[in-house]
Amino acid sequence: MRIIIVDDEALARAVVREYLAAHADADIVAECANGFDAVKAIMELAPDLVFLDIQMPRLDGFEVAELTAGRTRFIFATAYDQYAIRAFEFHALDYLLKPFSQQRFDQALAHARASLGVGADDGAGEAVARMARAAVARQQPLERVLIRDGAKVHVVACEQIDSIEAQDDYVQIRSDGRNYLKNQSLTEFEQQLPPRLFVRIHRSYIVNIERISRIEPATRGSHVAILRDGSRIPVSRSGYQKIRAVM
Repeated sequence: MRIIIVDDEALARAVVREYLAAHADADIVAECANGFDAVKAIMELAPDLVFLDIQMPRLDGFEVAELTAGRTRFIFATAYDQYAIRAFEFHALDYLLKPFSQQRFDQALAHARASLGVGADDGAGEAVARMARAAVARQQPLERVLIRDGAKVHVVACEQIDSIEAQDDYVQIRSDGRNYLKNQSLTEFEQQLPPRLFVRIHRSYIVNIERISRIEPATRGSHVAILRDGSRIPVSRSGYQKIRAVM
């Protein structure tokens, strides 16, 4: 297997390197200390497997996974168990909690071999699934959103988003006068946003409550939200009740 190790801590990379030395089929093709270098290496080298830390400078592990989706498979390695459920949304092969032993590492690698069709699974996947279920209650909302635009990547802080509109299989994100398209359903996106900031006021719209200037009547029994930038967003009856409860 061609493997990339990604971690901002040199000691953590050294541990993975040492554990991999016991596996003759493991070929380390790159080591990266930040998310930007990781994305570049994955796109250029197309590894079979990436050992990926989550909390890193510049781009975190989830952002790396999003930007390189379909290019490789991941085993996340982190000191924090609260990210487990989100890791499996990126189809992670395993989730290693630091500090992990050689035995636990070998289980994860065996699971990766089985998933990649190069060996037998020893049951590590079931243990990982239990960890994921235990982490559901601690799932953390997004702090920023990555939007791919050709060769460009836009990074938008959630607090800077004005509204999100459903458009078929996409959502249109409006922020500071600009619109961005992201390939994701509105319902899925809603589940990831911080609930203290965002309310779904219509089947097709989510708004940042801090960007609402006022609510006005539209037609009989319906309302419209006027945002600070002048945007007018329809408000359903149930959405109006939600807004009244938080404003």
